[in-house]
Amino acid sequence: MNRKGLNAARLGYYSCHVCNLVSRPKSPSAQVSCPRCGTELHFRSPASITRCWAFLIAAYILYVPANVLVMMETGSLISYRKDTIMSGVIHLWNNDNQLIAVIVFVASITIPILKLVSLTFLLVSVQLRSKWRPRQRTALYRVVEGVGRWSMLDIYVVTLLAALVQLGNYAVVKAGPAAIAFGAVVVLTMFASMQFDPRLIWDPIHDEESHD
Repeated sequence: MNRKGLNAARLGYYSCHVCNLVSRPKSPSAQVSCPRCGTELHFRSPASITRCWAFLIAAYILYVPANVLVMMETGSLISYRKDTIMSGVIHLWNNDNQLIAVIVFVASITIPILKLVSLTFLLVSVQLRSKWRPRQRTALYRVVEGVGRWSMLDIYVVTLLAALVQLGNYAVVKAGPAAIAFGAVVVLTMFASMQFDPRLIWDPIHDEESHD
């Protein structure tokens, strides 16, 4: 066997997903536990792809009402508005709040859809056992995972929009039904990225090298 085809899994080393300890049990059995924290160990996360798809599909479904339904209702003695995310962006832009409009658009529309598309691409490439640019795909996953830690920025943007409207002397500000769907999309995409096992990206490359 070519030494290039060796990896930690082939050498019998486990990496704990809780405490990150790398260990090699003396007598591997059907169930191996981490010697430090006692967590059950696996070479690859069990059903990683299935769970990731489940969260991702749910996020795709909820992304539609999150952008179509009313996100915010604002009213005063002289007017009453019901805005979706996009209509709120347009309203902000037309009222000389271009910076806030851009922040809302990027955080609430662009970033969520980019996370969904990126995770879909990673899942499909892994299932097809693609060997195309594994370093770049791993970097893409790290970006998605890193952005996921800041996903609640989307919710904060909605709060900022509410504060801005209140400063505009509106009497009533309340969240619409889209806020629930939008919050669910944020949480589901975070869970999806957590379930994806990036080591699966490299398995086809190691398998090919091991047979050289």
